[in-house]
Formats: sequence, C-alpha cells, structure tokens
Amino acid sequence: MAEQKLKNEYLEITIKEHGAELTAIKKNGADYLWNADPAYWGKVSPVLFPFVGRVEGGVYRHQGTEYPMGVHGFVRDMEFEVISRTETEIWYRIAANEETKKVYPFDFVLECGYRLEGSKVIVSWNVKNVGTETMYFAIGAHPAFLCPPFGQGKQTDCFLGFDSEGPLAITKINEKGLALPEQYMLALENGKYQLEEHTFDEDALVIETDQVHSISLLDANQEPYVTVTFDAPLVGIWSPAKMNAPFLCIEPWYGRCDGDGYQGELADREWENALAAGEQWSRSYTIEIM
Repeated sequence: MAEQKLKNEYLEITIKEHGAELTAIKKNGADYLWNADPAYWGKVSPVLFPFVGRVEGGVYRHQGTEYPMGVHGFVRDMEFEVISRTETEIWYRIAANEETKKVYPFDFVLECGYRLEGSKVIVSWNVKNVGTETMYFAIGAHPAFLCPPFGQGKQTDCFLGFDSEGPLAITKINEKGLALPEQYMLALENGKYQLEEHTFDEDALVIETDQVHSISLLDANQEPYVTVTFDAPLVGIWSPAKMNAPFLCIEPWYGRCDGDGYQGELADREWENALAAGEQWSRSYTIEIM
C-alpha cells in the first residue's frame, strides 16, 4: 500500500494513497495519532465523503430513486492518485467512475491536501462538481489522537478544552446511529470538560450550529497537546463506547447523519451541501501539535 511522508523541522507525517488517509503525525519521535489496531478501530483518519454518518435504513433518495449507502460514504476505501507534491505539501485526487455512480449518481472530483506549517498540519478539501446538475454532499474529518498522550495513564485522566465557556448543546444519537431531536447540555468548567468512563456510552458527542471552532486535548495536568481548529458548523467527538480505548477522535463535519426516521430526498437532508454544476467548494482545518 503506497504511502508518502512529509517532513519539516517540527513534524513528520505519513499519508496513504488508500483513502488519502493521514496515518501518522510525529514530533520529536513521538506519535500523536492512533495506530489503527483493529481490536479497537482499524482506521486512523479517514476522509468522510459524500456522506457523514449513517442514512436511515441504509438507503437515501435522489429524484425518487433509492441508492444504498454505508456509514461515512465510500472514498475512505478508494485509491487516490498523487497530483502534486513538495517536501511539505501533497495533494491527492479521486473522481467519479462507473462504480461510484451506482451508489452516488454525481460527477465529482475530490482533492485532498496536506501541508506542514511549523507545528501545524493543514488539511484541505476541494470538492468539484464536473456534472450538469446540482450535486449534494457532505464531507468530514475523523482523525484519531492518542488519549492519553504517549500511552501514559488512562483516557479519564484527560480533558477537552473548548473555545467556549459552555454549556454546549449535544445532539442525542440513538442505537441506530441516527440523530434525535432531543439535546442535552454538557457543562464545562472554565471551557474544559474532564473525560469520564461513560462519556461515549451513547455514541459521539455531536455539537451543532457553530457552537465551537477549536477543541484541544489536554493531559492530566490540563496542558494541551493537540488542538484542532476548524470553521465547520458541526463537530463530533468520539471514542468507541464502553471499550476504554486509548484514543479519541475530533471530527469537523460539513454534514451529519440522518435524523431518526428520515424518508425525504437527499437535497432536503439537514446540513446537506449543494454545489452547482461547474462549481468548486473548498474548506480546510488545522491540527496543531503543542
């Protein structure tokens, strides 16, 4: 499986062409990303496209036709091509083909870029509609960071730090992985939340409506060691339920799973993005190693 490495004076990162997936961030020889041990979760930082989360009943509808769709779309399991590269920046590309059109009937191009800038990794996406009709899509990130850092201690020693004093409204997710209309409030203390043994028992913490745009992982001394900054309107925070896994994901999203029982059209899904024929949509987020 082909992979590429980028390096500057602070960081070294590794990206696989399979899924254009970031698989390692190292600083001073120390790992900051999860190692994809399938005993917990066999991914590291998949790109979620053209769906984020699950669709009701495993199908969605576009112009009256039903299409099957698995969780988080399909590009995370496809081979990308490298289209440009320097010592500190690389871009990958994938395009619609006969197989993708069986489940997603749009002519798209997706480009994923990674750039080193000091102690930061800038992750960028370009979504291009090369078809003749409006295209509907969601896209998201899913990077898994070691928590606790360096394998020392346990997850419940760590804290989340937010660019908000809170409390934060959390959208409830049911046992099918679909959003409920109910929310609950997550209390913060000075913008921080200490992880608990049961924090993720009911799936991810889903934070909607631009409540936060920066989340840090803090060690037992409440010192930040990773910060994710984004302009996405939604973010998910996830670790496998009831497994005491040694990692945690901070996931900027432009899109979300279906609401429970949703039977409407793709164009009418909550948080769906619309892209006119011939247009391009570009966004990025930043991972900073403190």
